Amino acid sequence: MRGHLLAAVAMVAMSGTALGQARSPHHRAVRHPAPAATVTTPRAVVTPAPAPSTPIEPAVPLGPPQSLRDALVRTYASNPTLMAQRQALRATDEGVDIARAAGRPQASASAGLNQDVLTSSSLGGNGRNLSVGANLSLPLFTGGRVRNSIRAADTRVEAGRADLRATEGDVFTDAVSAYMDVIRDRSIVQLNQSQVRVLETNLQATRDRFEVGDLTRTDVAQSDARLALARSSLATAEGRLRGSEENYRRVIGINPGDLAPPPPLPTLPATADQAEDVALGNNADLASIAAQARAAGYDVNVARAARLPSVSAVSSTRYTNALGTANSAAGLPDGTLPNSSTSTGIGLSLNLPLYQGGLVGARVRQAQAIRGQLLEQSVAQERLVISNTRAAFASYQAANDAIQSNTIAVAANELALEGVRAEQTVGTRNILDVLNAEQELLNSQVALVTARRDAYVAGFQLLNVMGQAEARDLNLDGGPLYDPRINYNRDSRSWSDWYDGPPIHPVSTRTAPPGSRSPVTEPPVTAPRQ
Repeated sequence: MRGHLLAAVAMVAMSGTALGQARSPHHRAVRHPAPAATVTTPRAVVTPAPAPSTPIEPAVPLGPPQSLRDALVRTYASNPTLMAQRQALRATDEGVDIARAAGRPQASASAGLNQDVLTSSSLGGNGRNLSVGANLSLPLFTGGRVRNSIRAADTRVEAGRADLRATEGDVFTDAVSAYMDVIRDRSIVQLNQSQVRVLETNLQATRDRFEVGDLTRTDVAQSDARLALARSSLATAEGRLRGSEENYRRVIGINPGDLAPPPPLPTLPATADQAEDVALGNNADLASIAAQARAAGYDVNVARAARLPSVSAVSSTRYTNALGTANSAAGLPDGTLPNSSTSTGIGLSLNLPLYQGGLVGARVRQAQAIRGQLLEQSVAQERLVISNTRAAFASYQAANDAIQSNTIAVAANELALEGVRAEQTVGTRNILDVLNAEQELLNSQVALVTARRDAYVAGFQLLNVMGQAEARDLNLDGGPLYDPRINYNRDSRSWSDWYDGPPIHPVSTRTAPPGSRSPVTEPPVTAPRQ
């Protein structure tokens, strides 16, 4: 079921003739002469065709022209949520090296200078000495503690990588949703702007006809009220657009520019059962919780190892120098005792626990309970994946059905409006009928725009829950993909106590204006190391 999201063929534009403009040329009012027996003065045209839609004023400063591919590439390179998850995975990687360190040799050195200030011996005086020593130990047997700790750490790395995959999918889903929200809300604002212009023309025409006695004050009031409602709807739509554009900037990092129509989604499963089968095999959240449960099983073995003996090879060497006071401190003639001595030893150290106050049993039971918790959470996550998959599939189908129905509704309302206008000019329809027909057409156009947005977002959400909305699935052209194995291979087997790794700097794009009072530091202009 994997497909490339960003194919070359473009999706049907969100703002076509029926969407980007409120009326087509077929919506122009049919002009008829007024019946001579009723009024001798020529009638004013009731609702002339609206002028072409003018570009909407941007709620926020426009960015450069962008495609969905551009938005996803930028999101992948600079979204702070995704960058933070990469750092979290790097921290998890270090758990492997920490676990391995417990099985490696340990070396230490010590030095001391001592001066006696009081002695009870009457034979000698106060002495002094300088001592230097070194100790080396190598674990030989730890009851499986080190081995199981390493296995647990490696398994948690698997879980961390799955979490990174899940975060990629969620962030890309947010980006697609933000992209489609802006397209939808810009189209809705354009439709409402055209509706306001039409109603302004209607109101003026109604007032003109009222002046000549052809219409009543009620007709004028109805037109005036409908125009006020249209202006209110326009203000609401513009406010929603501003919110969508700000959300776009939050997720993607720049202001939305002229957004191109999105490319088609890949072929999705034909049934909910097929989608569920793919999701259960590929969902990253499910892979993560399963790996965490396996790691918890190794933790149980680590806790049990505290009951077993441990054996280490040990070696030590020590040098002591009395600094010329060996004989005087002992009350002996000079030259009797050597002034310095060196000792070196090697051996085995055995530690056999006999009784630890119930500590080990408590730790084993605690580790088993944590593992049981994760096993239960695995079942809960599995249920959630199944539920989300079927819900996303149903939403996708419903949105596609809504597109078909709303397309028919738009065409029917266009025809109805044209007929109502024609009938109004000959007196069989009134102003309210025309206003209602115009509103119904606007409602169906807004519903069509919304359904197209909902279908695309629901389809991408279905890809995400199936584990097919990650960077490797989207065919992005923004350079090499982030490979978490690079950091793991570089650092997880390091033996150095002095290697701190590459410097850490934020790489996410800031949206705060220059000179703002935010305490967040400026990120570097260079790309981070992997």
